[in-house]
Amino acid sequence: MNNLPRLAELLRARNKVESNIANLIEQPVNIGSVGDYIASVIFGITHEKSPTQKAIYGRFLYGPHAGQSIDVQWHIKREGDLSLRTDPPADYYLVLTGPKSSANATNRLVNPWVIESVYFFEAKELLAALNERGVQIGNRTSVIGQLWERAEIFPVQKTNRLILSEEQRRLLTLFQ
Repeated sequence: MNNLPRLAELLRARNKVESNIANLIEQPVNIGSVGDYIASVIFGITHEKSPTQKAIYGRFLYGPHAGQSIDVQWHIKREGDLSLRTDPPADYYLVLTGPKSSANATNRLVNPWVIESVYFFEAKELLAALNERGVQIGNRTSVIGQLWERAEIFPVQKTNRLILSEEQRRLLTLFQ
């Protein structure tokens, strides 16, 4: 059976949705730009446009971390790795993740853009822990589960480095 007409229909629908998202966030539609937009609204982060500071995506506008740099990442699945840089590192990493990665073949075919968990890492502490273990820092830096657990701020608040308000929690649940 030829599924091309149905595929063409679905692609037209996808293109329309993507166009609507691009118009809303005023950025190209990819997981990074959409994650940056979500984080900017929920956490009060402004984006830096400077090409010389590649690792720093933004700064906190208000609150206890006002003015400090933040690297926002959104991972469709939590596979245990982060993209880390030291040239210079941001002060913090805010990581939005989908579900933990599984071996189920069906789950690998579809990668929905959902936020199941949020983690807040203090960069110097994270880099020191990784260096102590001899972990190579780069685009797919392996981070042990214990560090992820300690950095969780949503759905369970396990660190007090960034306390979420009820409104921030409500907004994050929109993406579950």
